[in-house]
Amino acid sequence: MENNVIVLTREEIYEQFDSEWVLVGDPETTETFEVIRGKILCHSKDRDEVYRKGRELRPRRFAFLYTGTIPEDTAIIL
Repeated sequence: MENNVIVLTREEIYEQFDSEWVLVGDPETTETFEVIRGKILCHSKDRDEVYRKGRELRPRRFAFLYTGTIPEDTAIIL
């Protein structure tokens, strides 16, 4: 996990943080809220670690991304 704030595109995020959870601050999104780019506030293979950092930082606008493959037997609740 790192605290250096850099802006990356979605493609760069997926390239640099393979199979990690990423907290993106001030995300630029499409009309359907797909992240285009944003500030990398935190990243880790441990989802809970990224969620804790999000609670600590309390960014005004943010998105969580997972850059890995979600197993078929996993349920996603929005």
